[in-house]
Amino acid sequence: MEEFLKATEIIDWTQPLVSSKARELSTGLTRAEDIARNCFEWVRDEIQHSSDFKRNPVTCRASDVLAAGTGYCYAKSHLLAALLRANGIPTGFCYQRLSIDDRGAPFSLHGLNAVHLPEIGWYRVDCRGNKMGVDAQFTPPLERLAFRLVFPEERSFSEILPDPVRVVIAALRRFRTWDELYKNLPDWAESSLSDSDVRI
Repeated sequence: MEEFLKATEIIDWTQPLVSSKARELSTGLTRAEDIARNCFEWVRDEIQHSSDFKRNPVTCRASDVLAAGTGYCYAKSHLLAALLRANGIPTGFCYQRLSIDDRGAPFSLHGLNAVHLPEIGWYRVDCRGNKMGVDAQFTPPLERLAFRLVFPEERSFSEILPDPVRVVIAALRRFRTWDELYKNLPDWAESSLSDSDVRI
């Protein structure tokens, strides 16, 4: 599980702001499941989704997401991974390919997490933030993700990755405002995200 606990440039959980928030969110809790739920609900509810709230800047590193209080689904998943890893809970990254407007093409990647819980194993959670028609919850072992697949071109990739994928990081670094990124959301149409060209 070592690679799912590491600190990186993006998942910078050793940064003081992140490690302090991780300690705060786990205060008084001992079970991994309770800590994971607390961190998940905090990121889901307290970090505003960039396009839902039309918030700048576009964030990427976990510490930047925390400091700005906003991020796209990808960035929010980076922060959740950092908070959980800081608490010793293995956390990875998962992706779906979804319709952007719920009417078919165009499509884009959607980022979420998988958390390894002692009594359950890997469990996927989606901290993008709830709104009308979106009700993601932490209810292990039952998954309650934000979106369901509707169109043939949509897919839920099975891989649990230790690092975010290249195409996502590139987009978050390239665009400065929420609307610029919204017009250029990253996509990956292949059947697998395990290709070395995709991973960072």
